[in-house]
Amino acid sequence: MRVEFYDTTLRDGAQSEDIAFSLTDKLRITERLDDFGIHYIEGGWPGSNPKDLHYFKEVKNLVLKNAHIVAFSSTIKANTRPETDPVMKALLEAGTDCVAIVGKTWDLHVRDALKVSLETNLKMIADTIGFLKALGKTVFFDAEHFYDGYKHNNEYALSVLKAAGDSGADVIVLCDTNGGTMPFEIFDITQSVGKTARTRLGIHTHNDTELAVSNTLMAVKAGCTQVQGTINGYGERCGNANLCSIIPNIILKMGYTGIDREKIERLRELSLFVDEMANFIPDKHRPYVGASAFAHKGGIHVSAIRKNPETYEHIRPDLVGNSQRVLISDLSGEASIRYKAKEFDIDIDKDPDLAKEIIGRIKQMEMRGYQFEGAEGSLELLIKKKLGIHKSYFELIGFRIIVEKKEKSQPVTEATILLKVGNRVEHTAALGKGPVNALDNALRKALQTFYPDLKTMDLVDYKVRVLSTREGTGAPTRVLIESSDGKHTWGTVGVSENIIEASWRALVDSIDYKLLIEKEKK
Repeated sequence: MRVEFYDTTLRDGAQSEDIAFSLTDKLRITERLDDFGIHYIEGGWPGSNPKDLHYFKEVKNLVLKNAHIVAFSSTIKANTRPETDPVMKALLEAGTDCVAIVGKTWDLHVRDALKVSLETNLKMIADTIGFLKALGKTVFFDAEHFYDGYKHNNEYALSVLKAAGDSGADVIVLCDTNGGTMPFEIFDITQSVGKTARTRLGIHTHNDTELAVSNTLMAVKAGCTQVQGTINGYGERCGNANLCSIIPNIILKMGYTGIDREKIERLRELSLFVDEMANFIPDKHRPYVGASAFAHKGGIHVSAIRKNPETYEHIRPDLVGNSQRVLISDLSGEASIRYKAKEFDIDIDKDPDLAKEIIGRIKQMEMRGYQFEGAEGSLELLIKKKLGIHKSYFELIGFRIIVEKKEKSQPVTEATILLKVGNRVEHTAALGKGPVNALDNALRKALQTFYPDLKTMDLVDYKVRVLSTREGTGAPTRVLIESSDGKHTWGTVGVSENIIEASWRALVDSIDYKLLIEKEKK
């Protein structure tokens, strides 16, 4: 069976708290969704705000290969004609061949929200769909609150579907709008509706009970051939059904067709791109596309996947554009360190005791508060130093940091640093927004004369974790730094009772790793 995928990230997803897509964001996301193979892209509600109407004008300038753009709207108001209704006027101004119309299916909403009779609601739906079909539009009818409506008054809920179908709707989309229906209910109700429906069915679910993906799959199993959802599950309240989980489940697991498997290999890339447009930090624990989706930490797990990845991976990571990762921690065994050494292109198999010694060193450091899961730059340096194949590029003689605060003025921070590079001593100072920033600036200033490649490197993230609350302000502190040069991104770590010392250690590893990358290039 072929399934159509309908993306509503630009409307439903934009209703998520903290998301505000610009017009440019929406157009760029549209291009990516089209390139990925999405069949329908719901661009917005042209009657609700000027930005959405502007989107429909601008999207016509894009050359789309796969997707149809859909404009969303409600039905006409009670006791109005479609030809004169302002909602229909705005919808038609969008100029799309496909439209989605939402109508009330639960009698509770008809009485308490619309404040009209049940018969009037049916007429509003029928008149709206009939008007649009007469204009040659493809019409998707979103049966809002269908499952709740069916459970409370199935006779009326089915009469709404009949009104939509008889008026010419191309697809009737069954909506679990409150997100509270159970998977077994979704399957039973959808299957029952499908036995008498003459119109194709679709599914639209919300994630208020963490069941949007499961409910979508049950609806497809029961006969729905159109699936609505959003990238990364963005949406109001707890979100919508996550297409980044639904698509691989339907295509790779359930065996349906709809999107080419080759395109699914770009799924992680698409997920990260939409995160970037939404200005969200990617959730590493997302199924399929998260950085941790195929990450292994336990020694037994790592030992097994080295022999056969199927032992602890439900699919090959590359099928969704992801990759296998091994995390090093105090739970790691020798298999883990051998895996990482191979990843770093380091041969430790010549000496059978090396892996054991390195694991011992890592476990000692983790007892003191180090963590290498997010600091693989520090891990690679540690292994290479242990093997004697790497030495630091500079030596600290000393540094001093002064923070001066005067009344009614911002604090001023200055770092002075004294370094030795080879036989030369470099003494310099720099200002910063705080002690760590000033120290970072001074360190770079001192080294860039010797190592110009450092100019391409930036510190992109800085995290501080107090490891114990019992010691108060004297507690051990772990600092994780993420750095990038535009091509590579790496993490480093430092631990100390003094936050400046911990930051210094992470900074030194960060610069040391960048210089190691440049050396290995040559």
